[in-house]
Amino acid sequence: MSVELKKLTHIIDEQFAAEEKMLNEIKAGSFSFDNPYVKLNPYIIAPLTALVYFKTDADTEATVLVKGKEKAGDMSFTFPKGREHYLPIYGLYADYANQVEITLGSGQTKTLTIQTEKAPDSVHMPTKIDTTPEYLEGNVIFVSPTSPGSTAAYDYKGDVRWYGTLNFAFDLKRVKNGRILIGTHRLLMPPYHTTGIFEMGMIGKIYKEYRVPGGYHHDQFEMEDGNLLILTQDPPRGTVEDMCVLVDRKTGQIIKSWDYQKCLPQDVGGSGSQDAHDWFHNNSVWYDKKTNSLTFSGRHQDAIININYDSGDLNWVIGDPEGWPEDIVKKYFFKPVGDLSKFDWQYEQHAAVVLPDGDIMCFDNGHWRAKVKDKYVPAKDNFSRGVRWRIDTDKMEIEQVWQFGKERGQDFFSTYICNVEYYGEGHYMVHSGGTGFVNGEAVNSPATSAKTKDGEHVDLNSVTVEIKDDKIMYEMHIPANYYRAEKLQMYCKEDVLSFGKGELLGTLGVTEEFETIPELEQGGDVPAQYKLKLAQEADRLVLRGSFEKGQLVMLLLEGDKTHSYFVPTTKRPFLAMCVGTFLDADERSVEFPVSFENISGKFKVSVIIDEYKYDTGIELTV
Repeated sequence: MSVELKKLTHIIDEQFAAEEKMLNEIKAGSFSFDNPYVKLNPYIIAPLTALVYFKTDADTEATVLVKGKEKAGDMSFTFPKGREHYLPIYGLYADYANQVEITLGSGQTKTLTIQTEKAPDSVHMPTKIDTTPEYLEGNVIFVSPTSPGSTAAYDYKGDVRWYGTLNFAFDLKRVKNGRILIGTHRLLMPPYHTTGIFEMGMIGKIYKEYRVPGGYHHDQFEMEDGNLLILTQDPPRGTVEDMCVLVDRKTGQIIKSWDYQKCLPQDVGGSGSQDAHDWFHNNSVWYDKKTNSLTFSGRHQDAIININYDSGDLNWVIGDPEGWPEDIVKKYFFKPVGDLSKFDWQYEQHAAVVLPDGDIMCFDNGHWRAKVKDKYVPAKDNFSRGVRWRIDTDKMEIEQVWQFGKERGQDFFSTYICNVEYYGEGHYMVHSGGTGFVNGEAVNSPATSAKTKDGEHVDLNSVTVEIKDDKIMYEMHIPANYYRAEKLQMYCKEDVLSFGKGELLGTLGVTEEFETIPELEQGGDVPAQYKLKLAQEADRLVLRGSFEKGQLVMLLLEGDKTHSYFVPTTKRPFLAMCVGTFLDADERSVEFPVSFENISGKFKVSVIIDEYKYDTGIELTV
């Protein structure tokens, strides 16, 4: 079988071509306030956005009002004075003739009708929404999926007002320039480690992709100077999710890195989901300027750790001390104080946050809720919660000062994912995004990969709650699992649309090569059973195929210099499937990328499978 080479355009290039076409259409026309230019989904990946353009004779403000299905659903924003008006439109309804009213500073008004398409089935609709428009104040709740679904935003009635068509990964955060940081859709390493993060405007335009050699997972944090903390790993050493890097915002280059193996033992304090490969499982990062320290959540050690930003030395650990060496416990662990009848340690937690007063919040998943197997708590009797602690680092004491979720029992129990948000004193979000049930009983493993008997299925749910002064002000249920939830305004004055091609920053690094090539028989064409496909992207070649577990597979790029790569076919068991949207239904499916870093020239592409070398028929120019 001859193998097809598919050449894939990077989304930044695709968007630039679409933008150039749009600007040429604007330039070629004569668009006035009475006859404006309207482009739905101008950047391809955000179907509920649009761009309206027109000229006016004098400088004037322009106010956009996207009319809701009822008055409370209105969304509006006033743009600065100008004569050329490029007006992003956000908050459109799906499958609806949206009424968009534009008002100039003179009071002149124009109403446009913008018809949108029906949202795909991947945009799951809430089964429960309980709040008021007065409370939500025009905000929407964004959720990013871990089960099959779309990143989407919902208003006070549960109507979807934004969704993306790319398979975005992990958390979505607004940064100081008004744009969004979110994981890319390009898989670097299974099960969910992607090439890096996108910086994207709400209109869907991707301004930058920050690539990280070890890949991105779980979380990112914007520093005061704009540089980015990004969670990563060093794959060749055989462990994952145990490093953090500081990335230069302008160049994408790595400025500094932290390796948790230098401050923590890897074979103690393990949670029920730990293995040697994923010994720490870092799922959040937070920088605290007051103490010049970094706080990380390590799911697979049931530990929240804090290290010195400059030295990387360990400062303290929050967690159950059982199973840790006595010298580490005495020096770094806290002693509980206060009302101990209400105190619980956290287990397999997520989203650790340092509050303005130094308190620590996190989502306590509570998975297993013990450090040793004979004390494990079954899911049906367990709970998850948001929790806040007060710590005294001089006395090394910890007091639990608030929690929400324990009282809900298994209905709020998520073995994985989830987050908390702090809005102000007494005002929090607690997002239990990973609940799953079989025959009405909570599952005790990540719901997207829970094992079931024939005829059974897992009922997924995501529960997002906001509490103010101990009163529930918002609650939304969606029948899917969502990694995190974030509350945002659609319009942000800092999020200014600018034209031009986005930037591909940083590097994927150099893919590790395999030096020894065995002497093999020529196999001719690649057998069809391996379903081999190759895709060339702007910065890498991606091999996809179907192979048996442990089967020998190598990829060869043969030119003036031959580059050879070992393709792993032995899949590890992942006990924390935090994002399942990259999983293939074929358990034999393998995906392997080769970075073009330090590679150039013309190459003949071959593959080795078992004892044969096959010619793909592809000649590749890099």
